[in-house]
Amino acid sequence: MRRERTAVHLLFFLCGAAIGTWTARIPAIKDELGLSDGRLSLALLAIAAGAVAGMSVVGRLVDRYGSARVMIPAALAQGVVLVPPAFAGDLGVLAGTLLVFGLVHGVLDVSMNANAVQVERASGRAVMSSFHAVFSIGGFSGAAAGGVFAHLSLTPATTFVSVGAVIVVLAVWAARWALRPAPAKHTGGRDGGRPPKGIVFLGVLAFCCLVGEGAAADWSSVYLHEDLGASPGFAAAGYAAFSVTMTAGRLAGDRLAARLGAVRLVRGCGLLAAAGLGVALLGGHPVAGVVGFACFGAGLSCIVPQVFSAAGHRDPAYAGRALARTAAIGYLGFLSGPVLIGAAAELGGLPRALAIPALLAAFVALAATALRARAEEPAA
Repeated sequence: MRRERTAVHLLFFLCGAAIGTWTARIPAIKDELGLSDGRLSLALLAIAAGAVAGMSVVGRLVDRYGSARVMIPAALAQGVVLVPPAFAGDLGVLAGTLLVFGLVHGVLDVSMNANAVQVERASGRAVMSSFHAVFSIGGFSGAAAGGVFAHLSLTPATTFVSVGAVIVVLAVWAARWALRPAPAKHTGGRDGGRPPKGIVFLGVLAFCCLVGEGAAADWSSVYLHEDLGASPGFAAAGYAAFSVTMTAGRLAGDRLAARLGAVRLVRGCGLLAAAGLGVALLGGHPVAGVVGFACFGAGLSCIVPQVFSAAGHRDPAYAGRALARTAAIGYLGFLSGPVLIGAAAELGGLPRALAIPALLAAFVALAATALRARAEEPAA
Protein backbone atom coordinates (compact mmCIF):
# COMPACT_ATOMS: atom_id res chain seq x y z
CA MET A 1 0.00 0.00 0.00
CA ARG A 2 3.00 2.35 -0.19
CA ARG A 3 1.89 4.07 -3.38
CA GLU A 4 -1.68 4.43 -2.20
CA ARG A 5 -0.53 5.94 1.11
CA THR A 6 1.78 8.32 -0.76
CA ALA A 7 -1.08 9.49 -2.97
CA VAL A 8 -3.32 10.30 -0.02
CA HIS A 9 -0.44 11.90 1.87
CA LEU A 10 0.11 14.18 -1.11
CA LEU A 11 -3.55 15.18 -1.29
CA PHE A 12 -3.63 15.97 2.44
CA PHE A 13 -0.50 18.09 1.90
CA LEU A 14 -2.05 19.95 -1.04
CA CYS A 15 -5.26 20.59 0.88
CA GLY A 16 -3.31 22.13 3.74
CA ALA A 17 -1.09 24.09 1.35
CA ALA A 18 -4.08 25.70 -0.35
CA ILE A 19 -5.47 26.91 2.97
CA GLY A 20 -2.05 28.10 4.15
CA THR A 21 -1.38 30.02 0.94
CA TRP A 22 -4.75 31.75 1.10
CA THR A 23 -4.24 32.68 4.76
CA ALA A 24 -0.83 34.20 4.08
CA ARG A 25 -2.21 36.58 1.44
CA ILE A 26 -5.31 37.73 3.34
CA PRO A 27 -3.67 41.07 4.33
CA ALA A 28 -2.87 41.83 0.69
CA ILE A 29 -6.41 40.99 -0.43
CA LYS A 30 -7.76 43.19 2.35
CA ASP A 31 -5.58 46.12 1.28
CA GLU A 32 -6.38 45.74 -2.42
CA LEU A 33 -10.13 45.89 -1.77
CA GLY A 34 -9.93 48.43 1.05
CA LEU A 35 -11.88 46.22 3.44
CA SER A 36 -12.42 46.93 7.11
CA ASP A 37 -11.95 44.13 9.65
CA GLY A 38 -15.70 43.69 9.88
CA ARG A 39 -16.23 43.46 6.11
CA LEU A 40 -13.31 41.07 5.79
CA SER A 41 -14.84 38.83 8.45
CA LEU A 42 -18.01 38.56 6.32
CA ALA A 43 -15.92 37.33 3.39
CA LEU A 44 -14.08 34.84 5.59
CA LEU A 45 -17.41 33.56 6.89
CA ALA A 46 -18.18 32.52 3.32
CA ILE A 47 -15.35 29.96 3.45
CA ALA A 48 -16.86 28.41 6.55
CA ALA A 49 -20.34 28.37 5.05
CA GLY A 50 -19.04 26.74 1.88
CA ALA A 51 -17.07 24.11 3.81
CA VAL A 52 -20.07 23.13 5.93
CA ALA A 53 -22.24 22.97 2.80
CA GLY A 54 -19.71 20.78 1.03
CA MET A 55 -19.43 18.44 4.00
CA SER A 56 -23.21 18.13 4.20
CA VAL A 57 -23.59 16.80 0.64
CA VAL A 58 -20.39 14.86 -0.03
CA GLY A 59 -21.07 11.92 2.28
CA ARG A 60 -23.72 10.34 0.06
CA LEU A 61 -21.54 10.86 -3.03
CA VAL A 62 -18.61 9.08 -1.39
CA ASP A 63 -20.76 6.15 -0.28
CA ARG A 64 -22.41 5.82 -3.68
CA TYR A 65 -19.50 6.35 -6.08
CA GLY A 66 -16.43 5.66 -3.92
CA SER A 67 -14.04 8.09 -2.28
CA ALA A 68 -11.56 8.28 -5.18
CA ARG A 69 -14.18 9.37 -7.72
CA VAL A 70 -15.00 12.32 -5.49
CA MET A 71 -11.55 13.03 -4.05
CA ILE A 72 -9.59 13.35 -7.32
CA PRO A 73 -11.92 15.87 -9.03
CA ALA A 74 -12.10 17.87 -5.79
CA ALA A 75 -8.30 17.96 -5.52
CA LEU A 76 -7.99 19.20 -9.10
CA ALA A 77 -10.73 21.78 -8.51
CA GLN A 78 -8.97 23.03 -5.40
CA GLY A 79 -6.04 24.31 -7.44
CA VAL A 80 -8.46 26.08 -9.78
CA VAL A 81 -10.75 27.69 -7.20
CA LEU A 82 -7.77 29.09 -5.29
CA VAL A 83 -7.24 31.61 -8.11
CA PRO A 84 -10.53 33.61 -8.44
CA PRO A 85 -10.37 35.36 -5.01
CA ALA A 86 -7.27 37.21 -6.22
CA PHE A 87 -9.30 38.82 -9.03
CA ALA A 88 -12.34 39.80 -6.96
CA GLY A 89 -13.17 43.47 -7.45
CA ASP A 90 -15.43 43.95 -4.46
CA LEU A 91 -16.67 42.30 -1.28
CA GLY A 92 -19.58 40.50 -2.96
CA VAL A 93 -17.42 38.84 -5.59
CA LEU A 94 -14.79 37.95 -2.98
CA ALA A 95 -17.42 36.31 -0.76
CA GLY A 96 -18.79 34.36 -3.73
CA THR A 97 -15.40 33.05 -4.78
CA LEU A 98 -14.54 32.12 -1.19
CA LEU A 99 -17.86 30.30 -0.84
CA VAL A 100 -16.85 28.10 -3.78
CA PHE A 101 -13.34 27.69 -2.35
CA GLY A 102 -14.82 26.55 0.98
CA LEU A 103 -17.26 24.22 -0.76
CA VAL A 104 -14.47 22.43 -2.63
CA HIS A 105 -12.38 22.29 0.54
CA GLY A 106 -15.24 20.64 2.45
CA VAL A 107 -15.76 18.06 -0.29
CA LEU A 108 -12.05 17.27 -0.47
CA ASP A 109 -11.69 17.11 3.31
CA VAL A 110 -14.34 14.42 3.73
CA SER A 111 -13.50 12.40 0.61
CA MET A 112 -9.76 12.25 1.30
CA ASN A 113 -10.41 11.21 4.91
CA ALA A 114 -12.72 8.48 3.60
CA ASN A 115 -9.99 7.31 1.24
CA ALA A 116 -7.49 7.40 4.11
CA VAL A 117 -9.79 5.13 6.12
CA GLN A 118 -9.89 2.70 3.17
CA VAL A 119 -6.09 2.77 2.92
CA GLU A 120 -5.91 2.13 6.66
CA ARG A 121 -8.30 -0.82 6.33
CA ALA A 122 -6.46 -2.29 3.34
CA SER A 123 -3.03 -1.93 4.92
CA GLY A 124 -4.20 -3.45 8.21
CA ARG A 125 -2.46 -0.83 10.34
CA ALA A 126 -3.19 2.53 11.92
CA VAL A 127 -2.03 5.33 9.58
CA MET A 128 -4.60 8.11 10.00
CA SER A 129 -2.47 10.34 12.24
CA SER A 130 0.26 10.61 9.62
CA PHE A 131 -2.23 11.94 7.08
CA HIS A 132 -3.32 14.70 9.44
CA ALA A 133 0.32 15.49 10.25
CA VAL A 134 1.00 15.97 6.54
CA PHE A 135 -2.02 18.30 6.32
CA SER A 136 -0.43 20.46 9.04
CA ILE A 137 2.91 20.42 7.23
CA GLY A 138 1.12 21.45 4.05
CA GLY A 139 -0.45 24.38 5.88
CA PHE A 140 2.97 25.53 7.10
CA SER A 141 4.42 25.13 3.59
CA GLY A 142 1.59 27.04 1.95
CA ALA A 143 1.87 29.86 4.46
CA ALA A 144 5.64 29.98 3.91
CA ALA A 145 5.19 30.08 0.13
CA GLY A 146 2.65 32.87 0.47
CA GLY A 147 5.06 34.74 2.73
CA VAL A 148 7.84 34.45 0.18
CA PHE A 149 5.60 35.81 -2.58
CA ALA A 150 4.59 38.67 -0.29
CA HIS A 151 8.23 39.38 0.62
CA LEU A 152 9.04 39.61 -3.09
CA SER A 153 6.16 42.12 -3.48
CA LEU A 154 4.35 39.81 -5.89
CA THR A 155 0.57 40.12 -6.17
CA PRO A 156 -1.95 37.67 -4.70
CA ALA A 157 -2.91 36.80 -8.30
CA THR A 158 0.66 35.69 -9.06
CA THR A 159 0.75 33.75 -5.80
CA PHE A 160 -2.52 31.91 -6.33
CA VAL A 161 -1.94 31.14 -10.01
CA SER A 162 1.52 29.74 -9.24
CA VAL A 163 0.48 27.65 -6.24
CA GLY A 164 -2.78 26.60 -7.92
CA ALA A 165 -0.88 25.28 -10.93
CA VAL A 166 1.42 23.25 -8.68
CA ILE A 167 -1.61 21.83 -6.85
CA VAL A 168 -3.25 20.74 -10.12
CA VAL A 169 -0.07 19.10 -11.44
CA LEU A 170 0.60 17.21 -8.21
CA ALA A 171 -3.06 16.20 -7.89
CA VAL A 172 -2.88 14.66 -11.38
CA TRP A 173 0.22 12.74 -10.29
CA ALA A 174 -1.47 11.56 -7.07
CA ALA A 175 -4.49 10.38 -9.07
CA ARG A 176 -2.34 7.71 -10.73
CA TRP A 177 -1.65 5.97 -7.42
CA ALA A 178 -4.84 6.63 -5.47
CA LEU A 179 -6.70 3.64 -4.04
CA ARG A 180 -9.95 3.05 -5.96
CA PRO A 181 -11.96 0.42 -4.08
CA ALA A 182 -15.53 -0.31 -5.09
CA PRO A 183 -18.17 1.22 -2.80
CA ALA A 184 -18.89 -1.10 0.13
CA LYS A 185 -22.29 -2.76 0.31
CA HIS A 186 -24.28 -2.70 3.53
CA THR A 187 -26.02 -5.92 4.50
CA GLY A 188 -27.97 -4.67 7.52
CA GLY A 189 -31.42 -3.18 7.68
CA ARG A 190 -30.66 0.39 8.72
CA ASP A 191 -32.18 3.24 6.73
CA GLY A 192 -29.70 4.22 4.03
CA GLY A 193 -30.04 7.90 4.90
CA ARG A 194 -28.82 7.50 8.47
CA PRO A 195 -25.17 7.20 9.51
CA PRO A 196 -24.12 4.46 11.94
CA LYS A 197 -25.02 4.64 15.62
CA GLY A 198 -22.76 6.82 17.76
CA ILE A 199 -21.52 9.05 14.94
CA VAL A 200 -23.04 12.21 16.40
CA PHE A 201 -21.21 11.61 19.67
CA LEU A 202 -17.94 11.13 17.79
CA GLY A 203 -18.69 14.48 16.17
CA VAL A 204 -19.12 15.97 19.63
CA LEU A 205 -15.66 14.71 20.60
CA ALA A 206 -14.20 16.30 17.46
CA PHE A 207 -16.10 19.49 18.34
CA CYS A 208 -14.51 19.55 21.81
CA CYS A 209 -11.00 19.23 20.35
CA LEU A 210 -11.50 21.78 17.59
CA VAL A 211 -12.85 24.31 20.07
CA GLY A 212 -9.42 24.02 21.68
CA GLU A 213 -7.60 24.36 18.34
CA GLY A 214 -9.56 27.47 17.44
CA ALA A 215 -9.04 28.95 20.89
CA ALA A 216 -5.28 28.35 20.76
CA ALA A 217 -5.04 29.92 17.30
CA ASP A 218 -6.91 33.11 18.23
CA TRP A 219 -6.35 33.59 21.95
CA SER A 220 -3.01 32.08 23.01
CA SER A 221 -0.97 35.15 22.00
CA VAL A 222 -3.52 37.51 23.52
CA TYR A 223 -3.44 35.62 26.82
CA LEU A 224 0.37 35.53 27.01
CA HIS A 225 0.69 39.22 26.17
CA GLU A 226 -2.19 40.80 28.08
CA ASP A 227 -2.56 38.47 31.07
CA LEU A 228 1.00 37.20 31.59
CA GLY A 229 2.85 40.31 30.41
CA ALA A 230 4.88 38.68 27.64
CA SER A 231 6.32 40.82 24.86
CA PRO A 232 4.47 40.61 21.53
CA GLY A 233 7.30 38.53 20.06
CA PHE A 234 7.38 36.06 22.93
CA ALA A 235 3.58 35.91 23.03
CA ALA A 236 3.60 34.55 19.48
CA ALA A 237 5.70 31.62 20.75
CA GLY A 238 2.63 30.20 22.47
CA TYR A 239 0.81 29.33 19.26
CA ALA A 240 4.08 28.38 17.56
CA ALA A 241 4.77 25.83 20.31
CA PHE A 242 1.18 24.57 20.08
CA SER A 243 1.50 24.06 16.30
CA VAL A 244 4.90 22.34 16.46
CA THR A 245 3.90 19.85 19.14
CA MET A 246 0.60 19.13 17.40
CA THR A 247 2.42 18.24 14.19
CA ALA A 248 5.04 16.19 16.07
CA GLY A 249 2.33 14.37 18.00
CA ARG A 250 0.53 13.45 14.79
CA LEU A 251 3.75 12.15 13.26
CA ALA A 252 4.11 9.82 16.26
CA GLY A 253 0.38 9.10 16.54
CA ASP A 254 0.23 5.97 14.39
CA ARG A 255 2.93 4.22 16.41
CA LEU A 256 1.19 5.22 19.62
CA ALA A 257 -2.16 3.99 18.33
CA ALA A 258 -0.63 0.64 17.37
CA ARG A 259 0.97 0.27 20.80
CA LEU A 260 -1.77 1.65 23.04
CA GLY A 261 -4.98 1.31 21.05
CA ALA A 262 -7.30 4.17 20.17
CA VAL A 263 -9.11 4.34 23.50
CA ARG A 264 -6.03 4.55 25.71
CA LEU A 265 -4.32 6.95 23.32
CA VAL A 266 -7.26 9.35 23.25
CA ARG A 267 -7.71 9.10 27.00
CA GLY A 268 -4.05 9.93 27.62
CA CYS A 269 -4.07 12.73 25.05
CA GLY A 270 -7.17 14.30 26.57
CA LEU A 271 -5.59 14.27 30.02
CA LEU A 272 -2.33 15.74 28.66
CA ALA A 273 -4.22 18.51 26.87
CA ALA A 274 -6.25 19.39 29.96
CA ALA A 275 -3.18 19.35 32.21
CA GLY A 276 -1.11 21.36 29.73
CA LEU A 277 -3.64 24.13 29.39
CA GLY A 278 -4.04 24.06 33.18
CA VAL A 279 -0.31 24.73 33.53
CA ALA A 280 -0.61 27.65 31.10
CA LEU A 281 -3.47 29.14 33.11
CA LEU A 282 -2.13 28.51 36.62
CA GLY A 283 1.61 28.93 36.08
CA GLY A 284 1.45 32.71 36.14
CA HIS A 285 4.57 33.17 33.96
CA PRO A 286 5.05 33.49 30.18
CA VAL A 287 7.42 30.52 30.07
CA ALA A 288 4.84 28.36 31.84
CA GLY A 289 2.28 29.61 29.33
CA VAL A 290 4.38 28.54 26.34
CA VAL A 291 5.13 25.14 27.91
CA GLY A 292 1.45 24.70 28.71
CA PHE A 293 0.31 25.48 25.17
CA ALA A 294 2.98 23.10 23.85
CA CYS A 295 1.51 20.30 26.00
CA PHE A 296 -1.98 21.34 24.95
CA GLY A 297 -1.02 20.93 21.28
CA ALA A 298 0.63 17.57 21.91
CA GLY A 299 -2.48 16.39 23.75
CA LEU A 300 -4.93 17.43 21.05
CA SER A 301 -2.73 16.13 18.23
CA CYS A 302 -3.90 12.52 18.06
CA ILE A 303 -7.53 12.87 19.06
CA VAL A 304 -9.21 14.08 15.86
CA PRO A 305 -7.38 11.55 13.62
CA GLN A 306 -8.51 8.72 15.91
CA VAL A 307 -12.06 10.06 16.01
CA PHE A 308 -12.19 10.26 12.21
CA SER A 309 -10.75 6.76 11.94
CA ALA A 310 -13.38 5.43 14.34
CA ALA A 311 -16.15 7.13 12.37
CA GLY A 312 -14.93 5.75 9.06
CA HIS A 313 -14.56 2.20 10.38
CA ARG A 314 -17.94 2.08 12.12
CA ASP A 315 -19.64 0.80 8.95
CA PRO A 316 -17.66 0.76 5.66
CA ALA A 317 -20.80 1.20 3.55
CA TYR A 318 -21.60 4.47 5.35
CA ALA A 319 -18.07 5.79 5.83
CA GLY A 320 -18.71 8.88 3.71
CA ARG A 321 -21.82 9.95 5.60
CA ALA A 322 -20.26 9.10 8.95
CA LEU A 323 -17.14 11.15 8.23
CA ALA A 324 -19.19 14.01 6.78
CA ARG A 325 -21.34 14.20 9.92
CA THR A 326 -18.32 13.95 12.22
CA ALA A 327 -16.28 16.51 10.29
CA ALA A 328 -19.14 19.01 10.04
CA ILE A 329 -19.84 18.91 13.77
CA GLY A 330 -16.14 19.19 14.54
CA TYR A 331 -15.66 22.08 12.13
CA LEU A 332 -18.40 24.01 13.90
CA GLY A 333 -16.25 23.73 17.02
CA PHE A 334 -13.28 25.31 15.27
CA LEU A 335 -15.47 28.16 14.06
CA SER A 336 -17.37 28.76 17.28
CA GLY A 337 -14.46 28.19 19.68
CA PRO A 338 -12.86 31.62 19.38
CA VAL A 339 -16.26 33.31 19.60
CA LEU A 340 -17.20 31.24 22.65
CA ILE A 341 -13.93 32.09 24.39
CA GLY A 342 -14.33 35.77 23.55
CA ALA A 343 -17.84 35.92 24.95
CA ALA A 344 -16.80 34.09 28.12
CA ALA A 345 -13.81 36.41 28.50
CA GLU A 346 -16.13 39.40 28.50
CA LEU A 347 -18.00 37.91 31.43
CA GLY A 348 -15.23 36.44 33.57
CA GLY A 349 -11.85 37.28 32.06
CA LEU A 350 -9.71 35.43 29.53
CA PRO A 351 -8.01 33.00 31.97
CA ARG A 352 -11.37 31.66 33.12
CA ALA A 353 -12.64 31.53 29.56
CA LEU A 354 -9.65 29.44 28.47
CA ALA A 355 -10.56 26.92 31.15
CA ILE A 356 -13.40 25.86 28.83
CA PRO A 357 -11.13 24.05 26.32
CA ALA A 358 -9.31 22.40 29.25
CA LEU A 359 -12.61 21.07 30.60
CA LEU A 360 -13.63 19.88 27.13
CA ALA A 361 -10.32 18.02 26.78
CA ALA A 362 -10.94 16.35 30.12
CA PHE A 363 -14.43 15.37 28.91
CA VAL A 364 -12.89 13.76 25.81
CA ALA A 365 -10.58 11.73 28.06
CA LEU A 366 -13.56 10.49 30.07
CA ALA A 367 -15.54 9.63 26.92
CA ALA A 368 -12.71 7.89 25.06
CA THR A 369 -14.46 4.52 25.19
CA ALA A 370 -16.79 5.83 22.44
CA LEU A 371 -13.99 5.00 19.99
CA ARG A 372 -14.08 1.30 20.84
CA ALA A 373 -17.06 0.29 18.69
CA ARG A 374 -15.62 -0.24 15.21
CA ALA A 375 -16.60 -2.52 12.43
CA GLU A 376 -12.92 -3.26 11.86
CA GLU A 377 -9.89 -2.37 13.97
CA PRO A 378 -6.60 -1.90 12.09
CA ALA A 379 -3.99 -4.33 13.28
CA ALA A 380 -1.08 -3.14 15.40
